[in-house]
Amino acid sequence: KRILVTGGTGLVGRAIQKVVADGEGRPDEEWIFVSSRDADLTSSSETKALFERHKPTHVIHLAAMVGGLFKNLRSNLDFWRTNIHINDNVLHSAHEFGVQKVVSCLSTCIFPDKTTYPIDETMIHNGPPHSSNFGYSYAKRMIDVQNRGYSEQHGRRFTAVIPTNVFGPHDNFNIEDGHVLPGLIHKVYLAKQSGSALTIWGTGKPRRQFIYSLDLARLFLWVLREYEEVEPIILSVGEEDEVSIREAAEAIAEAMEFKGELVFDTTKSDGQFKKTASNAKLRQYLPEFQFTPFRKAVKETCAWFNANYADARK
Repeated sequence: KRILVTGGTGLVGRAIQKVVADGEGRPDEEWIFVSSRDADLTSSSETKALFERHKPTHVIHLAAMVGGLFKNLRSNLDFWRTNIHINDNVLHSAHEFGVQKVVSCLSTCIFPDKTTYPIDETMIHNGPPHSSNFGYSYAKRMIDVQNRGYSEQHGRRFTAVIPTNVFGPHDNFNIEDGHVLPGLIHKVYLAKQSGSALTIWGTGKPRRQFIYSLDLARLFLWVLREYEEVEPIILSVGEEDEVSIREAAEAIAEAMEFKGELVFDTTKSDGQFKKTASNAKLRQYLPEFQFTPFRKAVKETCAWFNANYADARK
């Protein structure tokens, strides 16, 4: 197997690299991690050249234009166009080069805004996503549509996973454009340095399921090797492991030994209140899978951020 990982230097790509290097890789697997420096995946010719160069038998497709709530609110069109180009180029090149299997990465934000909880894999197309990130959400949904098309017309084994909120080492810790957890880690670090209070955007009440990137990486390897359905699968901790933004902030404050006050700026948007996802399908396949406890994963991520601050804060 020659496994090409797009977005190979991002949060999930680095986690897969680490898990493979730490002994989860197999002798019959050659892993190739590529980033935007290797090819501009919005260009069909550069994407084809990448596939020509590496001739992969399998692909894990992680590359995407991503950002937190406030970046999405500003740039829905950009998120739509960029991701549609990337996804079409990668999937079509994989088809043209006879790739045996592609596993793409979706997101729980693709689910309908107005829905019942917990959400599961059957509900992806049941209504419009939340208006705050409709560009990104619809572009990601289209991967599922395209996978079904390649399966029906060409018999391709193209599938997708839907992780809940991923965090861990090598995340985007940019306060303006990153996701909530890495943004909070950076904010706590700065508040601790300056001796000021920690200001958290929103009410702190929205609830999220967070999955540690290294757990997700191990699940990706299982999907690549074992999971045979075209239908996506949610990769998530259980519903009972959902935490509020306030609880996440408190866990980070504890891990960073921050003793200051937590202040909630309620003039800022909360985004979606909750996106509770069911991991029942995953549990049918892997009833024994052990997730890293949230506070332990937060502690390890904070330790990595502290040790790599010069690079992490960019």
